[in-house]
Amino acid sequence: MTKPVNILLVQLNPVVGDLPGNLGKIRKVRDEAAPNVDLILFPEMIVTGYSPEDLVLKPFFLRRVEDGVHRLVEESKGDKRILAVAAPWREGSMTYNAVILIRDGVILQTIAKHHLPNYGVFDELRVFAPAPLPKPVEIGGCKVGLMVCEDMWFADASAHLKAHGAEILVVVNGSPYEASKDDLRVRVAGKRVAETGLPLVYLNQVGGQDELVFDGSSFMLDHTGKIVLQLEEFAEDRFSLELRHSGAHWRAANASLARTHTGAESIYMALVLGLRDYVRKNGFPGVLIGLSGGIDSALCATLAVDALGAETVHAVMMPSPYTSQASLDDAAALATNLGIRLDSIGIEDPMRTFGDLLSGHFDESTPGITFENIQSRCRGLILMALSNSSGKMVLSTGNKSEMAVGYATLYGDMCGGFNPLKDLYKMQVYELARWRNAHRPSNGLGPEGAIIPDNIITRAPSAELKADQTDQDSLPPYDVLDDILSCLIEKDMGRDEIVARGHSRELVLRVWRLLDMAEYKRRQAPPGIKITSRAFGRDRRYPVTNHFSKADE
Repeated sequence: MTKPVNILLVQLNPVVGDLPGNLGKIRKVRDEAAPNVDLILFPEMIVTGYSPEDLVLKPFFLRRVEDGVHRLVEESKGDKRILAVAAPWREGSMTYNAVILIRDGVILQTIAKHHLPNYGVFDELRVFAPAPLPKPVEIGGCKVGLMVCEDMWFADASAHLKAHGAEILVVVNGSPYEASKDDLRVRVAGKRVAETGLPLVYLNQVGGQDELVFDGSSFMLDHTGKIVLQLEEFAEDRFSLELRHSGAHWRAANASLARTHTGAESIYMALVLGLRDYVRKNGFPGVLIGLSGGIDSALCATLAVDALGAETVHAVMMPSPYTSQASLDDAAALATNLGIRLDSIGIEDPMRTFGDLLSGHFDESTPGITFENIQSRCRGLILMALSNSSGKMVLSTGNKSEMAVGYATLYGDMCGGFNPLKDLYKMQVYELARWRNAHRPSNGLGPEGAIIPDNIITRAPSAELKADQTDQDSLPPYDVLDDILSCLIEKDMGRDEIVARGHSRELVLRVWRLLDMAEYKRRQAPPGIKITSRAFGRDRRYPVTNHFSKADE
């Protein structure tokens, strides 16, 4: 009878560039692993964290990586278990995205990525060379077809492994979160299973890294494509998988099916993890939020408490003569519900000072937006001064709808070090607020129950920069705006296609022009968490000087 094969799947949260810390995580797992484990498997780029980006272009960085891996090799003497660690790896003049297999003081084999992603947030062709198609490695009597991330998305790598005798497919990944991407991964993995007739193990990284969130959610499909193993989402996890040969296939002899999350819950948990890791990994003691009494800052504050704890969140209300009593009351109620510190610093005096200072430069023809933006920039100045004094990072609170059309003030409400809502359309902000009032996320640190006052959710949104102002004075209804924007941004649809959805030609062209005109603002915006297929930033790169929408009129 064929001996069982034991694979320890380790879903970890590394820190990019923290070689001692990441190697320490590897050692801890190795030292705690059972002696009967055949393979200890880590996610893509575990030594450096994913993605190291242009760090890979630094020769001394690669030397440090190699030194760290070789120390693991030296420490493995006498250990018959295989340690599979992934790192940038040089062979001759080439640098590969590789998995290094270590056992008993030697490197048994390196397996590197053949297909290098060069789209969206990925530009691996910039730093890595494509490797030859992989071949199987024998582990405990089983021929394992090991692939690195992108290679699973193409049929040739798994077919090549099958042709060379692979009996099971194993994929190590640094695959970032997008809403509904879990289903897509499983579908693609299922195609590889259907094509080869082989079971497939998918191991993913977890944690936040700049704009990206890695959700973990590692899994195994048996030879029929059925999910037989599911690891935790948005959390470190590990599982000792026992494979037994039964009939013509290797099968999981044990299983664990962690609960998966969908819809608003999944997005909310991704935002919590992304914000938590951005603040903690960058060493900030907490965050500052300008609380307005509106929906965006309310959701941002709630996310911050869920991510970091109430004691690290400092909210500041900065009322002007246009701030309503409802906003003051709602902000105070929110702060009480969250248990956070709330200070009030009025901006009427700074507004008056700037008015006096610039009075000789303004007249009746001065656009009203000038005076509105002075208010926003007064608030930005106050928040940044408090940030300087405390070390806490300012959170920007603008949503994707506003960022798309430029309904935001440079050096005002756009100031800050990070924006958790940057990839959320306005209607999604409302959806998440309602969801959080009904649920507490399993990865959250905030209180149970309805947090955001109902009045914040139901009353008309307003910047409150002039009397009786609402957002809809300047913008179409948010459900209409969001549909047009998603057609332009995520779906790359043309004018006529969007008009065919029931929108007027004039409105589509207006929104398109606003989108293009605001590009210069977005170039100066803080980073924020990617949750869609086309987030602003590295995911979507358009020229600032761009007259294409005008040419289409």
